[in-house]
Amino acid sequence: MPDDNKNPWGYTIAGILFITIGLSVFTIRLAHAGPYVMPQGAGFVGALAAIVIGGFLLWKNKPRFSGWIAIALATVASLPAIYSIGGEAQEVISLYALDAEDGTIDLRLWIVDREDGAWVGMGREKAVRHKLDGARLEMLRDGKMVCVTPILYEDRTTVREIHAMKVQKYKTAQIAGAVGLYPLQASPSTVALRLDPC
Repeated sequence: MPDDNKNPWGYTIAGILFITIGLSVFTIRLAHAGPYVMPQGAGFVGALAAIVIGGFLLWKNKPRFSGWIAIALATVASLPAIYSIGGEAQEVISLYALDAEDGTIDLRLWIVDREDGAWVGMGREKAVRHKLDGARLEMLRDGKMVCVTPILYEDRTTVREIHAMKVQKYKTAQIAGAVGLYPLQASPSTVALRLDPC
């Protein structure tokens, strides 16, 4: 049975909040120079879910108690959306690599600079799956497309240093690490890749 025509102010505020979170996943990427990069994966799904559920919360004729269920669902959906916003809030590059079918995939990565070049880090399985080591790839950074050759490093000293530099540079890594959503120290499966100019 629907509620009467009044929408509780709490539902209205929650609806506006979740819609804002969902839209921010798309708009935060406009802060980066160069071609617009669409969100992907859990961040994209979470953003759409937050927008849809936020719209439902603004609807006046909701079935009784459905608003609380919607808020619970939107909260869960918003977690990957918020992480996506945080991940894009500072410098992010696009590395155009190959997927399993040899099609082009846009890897969005955090990057750090050391005296010997620019570096990224990731799981070894991901680096191998996308055939990064020694490949000639296009990289979008600061709105400029350049050719790079990633060189994979597995020695733990280098990997630990690059990972620590990422954590130091990116506030999202620090916040996510504090709540257990991001490793503050490099795991045994983490590798580092130096992005050498072609």
